[in-house]
Amino acid sequence: MPLIKWVQQSVWPRGGWSRAVRYMKLRLNRLPGTPDSIARGVFAGVFTAFSPFFGLHFVVAALVAKVVRGNVLAALLATFAGNPLTYVPIAIISLQTGHAILGSEFDSHNQRSVVGKFYDAGHDLIYNITALFSSGTPNWESVLRFGQEVFYPYLVGGLIPGVLAGLVAYFVSLPMITAYQKRRRGRLKSKFEELRRKAGALASKNKSR
Repeated sequence: MPLIKWVQQSVWPRGGWSRAVRYMKLRLNRLPGTPDSIARGVFAGVFTAFSPFFGLHFVVAALVAKVVRGNVLAALLATFAGNPLTYVPIAIISLQTGHAILGSEFDSHNQRSVVGKFYDAGHDLIYNITALFSSGTPNWESVLRFGQEVFYPYLVGGLIPGVLAGLVAYFVSLPMITAYQKRRRGRLKSKFEELRRKAGALASKNKSR
């Protein structure tokens, strides 16, 4: 898939976000497992969306799901809560909460922006890796600044809203999944009864011959 098309579908999926949400809901409902384990997996995935481990959300969600005894597949699907439409508000909430807890403050007017610090840290990291194979001198200043002023506050600040959002997702998804599985069992039971009735009628018909 071309990069431009991939970016476009990441921001606006084919069919729109409402269709994407309905698809994710359907996939969650059809997962094997108890409603509680699936809902615990949803908690793990939503909680992970508030962590700063970008690119590793699947791994983190799977580990959290194991800890809370949740469905791993549900956790992976629920990381969908972190998407291009929610990353900005999630980052703002997590950073502000983190700085408040740590007693620090981020002044976007007098300091380089968060995006700028992402760029600086990434640039220095790539440079330092290439410096291992050249005569360059590694410089970790931007990486350390990013860790201290962005990553650590984000990590600390994402815990509280992550847990709250995860609990909301758990209590919303649990009755939904329970009701779906109950209806599905009812339909399967009805189909089984119908097949058994037809088999009995066929057996009776054969005996009467």
